[in-house]
Amino acid sequence: MPDSDSKSLDLFGAKPAADALKIGTEAICKGAAAFLSRICLPAAEEFGLLVRDRISQWRAENAAKIAQKAEAKISKFGRSSVRAHPRLVMTTLENGSWSDDDVIQDLWAGILASSCSADGKDDSNIVFTAILSQLTGVQARIINYAVETAPKFATKNGLAYANKITIVKNKFKELTGCEDFIRLDRELDHLRALELIVSNPLSNGGGGFDMNSDTLDASIRISPLAINLYVRGCGFVGSPVEFFGLTTQSVI
Repeated sequence: MPDSDSKSLDLFGAKPAADALKIGTEAICKGAAAFLSRICLPAAEEFGLLVRDRISQWRAENAAKIAQKAEAKISKFGRSSVRAHPRLVMTTLENGSWSDDDVIQDLWAGILASSCSADGKDDSNIVFTAILSQLTGVQARIINYAVETAPKFATKNGLAYANKITIVKNKFKELTGCEDFIRLDRELDHLRALELIVSNPLSNGGGGFDMNSDTLDASIRISPLAINLYVRGCGFVGSPVEFFGLTTQSVI
């Protein structure tokens, strides 16, 4: 009999767990599809095709988690009846679904949430999807920490800047979970290449490990672009000055 045959083949009793996982994934995907249909119907239809035909259960679940997080961020800032440009929705889900890193997923979710507008025509976050698709989990953690920690201020013309901070060796380990400082040096080099951290001769470096130092402490000065990426990654659509409540001062 089919039932007893399937039981006899399930030697390790894995079928109930697999069925439960499938049900859980389907529930997450259903919720994500409902949210996407509200903000962008073409993207919701495409998401359904992706789940059925092209992406694995793993990627489908990652995409669904991003959509869930985005919905929560929109709700957090009290926004409703918003829509997103199809290009941004699909770019976010396509690229974001390749990562199961919670920090990376949270940034993708914020980019999706802050892409939503009243008319759904705002495509300005394409800049940030291009950057985020190049970030590793280590780099995302460095940027988040630097933005949250660095003293920030507003210029007279309303732009957000930050002063230099130093991240000591042990903090790097705690922050990134990485003890390979050759890799960390590469990660900082890449962040400089993306112009998310900057070197400033007026502030004694600011671009990573100091080659003249005996320590493995790093001087980090985040760029205005990194500050904007962080704010959009939180799902906020206003300016960083407004988000952080910054006061005006001269550039140091």
